[in-house]
Amino acid sequence: MLRFAFRPTDDMNIEELRVALFNSILSKQKNEDFIVRIDDIDKENLVESKEQETLGLLSLFGIEYSQVLHETQNVRFHSAMALDLLHKKKAFSCFCSDDWLDKKREEAKEKNEEYYYDDACRNLPAELVIDNTAPFTVRIARPDKPIMNFEPDSVDSFIIMNRDKTPTANFAAAVDDMLSDISAIVSQNKDRNDTAKQMHVRDALGYEKEIEYTYLPAIESEKSISIKELLEEGYLPEAISNYIISLTINTPKEIFTLNEVQEWFSVENISDSSTLFDIEMLKHINQEHLKMMDAKELSRYVGFADADIGELAKVYVKNISTTKELKAKIAPIFEQKEIPEEFTQQILSIKESIQKAPYFEEYDDFKKYLMNDTGLQEEDFLKPLSILLTNADDASDLSTIYKYLKNYLGEIIK
Repeated sequence: MLRFAFRPTDDMNIEELRVALFNSILSKQKNEDFIVRIDDIDKENLVESKEQETLGLLSLFGIEYSQVLHETQNVRFHSAMALDLLHKKKAFSCFCSDDWLDKKREEAKEKNEEYYYDDACRNLPAELVIDNTAPFTVRIARPDKPIMNFEPDSVDSFIIMNRDKTPTANFAAAVDDMLSDISAIVSQNKDRNDTAKQMHVRDALGYEKEIEYTYLPAIESEKSISIKELLEEGYLPEAISNYIISLTINTPKEIFTLNEVQEWFSVENISDSSTLFDIEMLKHINQEHLKMMDAKELSRYVGFADADIGELAKVYVKNISTTKELKAKIAPIFEQKEIPEEFTQQILSIKESIQKAPYFEEYDDFKKYLMNDTGLQEEDFLKPLSILLTNADDASDLSTIYKYLKNYLGEIIK
């Protein structure tokens, strides 16, 4: 079993999507289920709409999951396991106030030292614990030996249950991974310390199954890259997936689909080095995926469901990078035309000629008819015709464009 866990507080970013993709890919390679777990215990800052939005994005990117779990479903197990650790003296009640802890952190900062909890409450006499009516947290006792190259002090006697008796993120994650029988996890490099803490929790609970961890290097950028914003700008899910996978692993070719990734993906080939997010490379990859797209499917991105319009769109793809840019090319064709004053008479004449013209399969026959009917010479004919048909005066692609617009002429020149 593999999982993707998220807290619905903000837009899904590019590194979170990459984690979901890699866990999904690995689950298929291992022929194991893939689940989604939602951290909804700490209600502060949760945004109700972000849960469904993120699940929708997972589906849009072809990430299939067998079930969705909420951490609140397991709160009773979190409490029971915390109590078990207390009974076994592997955890202890901590009565230290926030003000006291803040003071200790400040003292460490002034000494230019890393702050670690000093275990002030670890060995309190039983009578002091029983008779103490102050609010308390529950801390797990720090490990006796290093975990994943993290020294015991780095893992620390960290809090596993808050004063309101809700579990902390690392404790809940550790317990939930046990309950779900998780076998492998792909996560970000920055999560290594959290992994060590979760391993410590499972060790303390006597859980013997070893979870296989794989870490992804950082994708460096000036700000968090929102997947929602990339989609709104006209980047295809297939292209975004292609790009973030190629940022992380050496791929046998530049442009590929998720189905192809299954054939050659290996965690052993994941890079150890961070990479820089390059919007120009994403544009290039997006353009290549637009070129590969089925014509009718491409037409849907510009408001149609017609293969001819999709083929028309492909005429413009060589000069654009996103579906947003593509729509900006196609939409003006069907809008009211802005006629330059110097072409007003020619365009009026051409428009009247088209309205009475028979249907022509070939552009050359169409052009010949219009020129004969209007009496216009080519130098006075092509730019006005281009403006009338495309809302632009570049007539270089007219013969190609006509092939895909001939069935829409009445609507275009209205």
